[in-house]
Amino acid sequence: MRNGPVLLFDGVCNFCNSIVNFLIKQDKKGTISYGSLQSEAGKQILQHFLLPADSFESVVYIKDGEAYQKSDAAIVIARDLGGVWKLAVLAKFIPRRARDALYEWVARNRYKWFGKKDQCMIPSPEVRRRFID
Repeated sequence: MRNGPVLLFDGVCNFCNSIVNFLIKQDKKGTISYGSLQSEAGKQILQHFLLPADSFESVVYIKDGEAYQKSDAAIVIARDLGGVWKLAVLAKFIPRRARDALYEWVARNRYKWFGKKDQCMIPSPEVRRRFID
């Protein structure tokens, strides 16, 4: 596994792909690596953390040997981006159950609202190095 954080995302979800593209632009230092949950590398990481490899309802953010999911993943990612995004840690004051309920509602409706691709995104050559194989 690569050094540094890794974000696993639903590679066919248009909303998820938009978020990844946003994160790539915001992560000026290029510290976060990316991979689709559907990829072989993604499945291996999920298995390593004893997470289901057939459910794509949550991003998984791997950092310092821990796997964060749902709203916890979003908060840790925002914190890692720094700057104004660090304010997202204030969401920790909202009970996880409520945060995750909102996360799950968006996850359930993301294909309906934003659509999906037939295949995982193919990154441009300049950002390809930030994706796990």
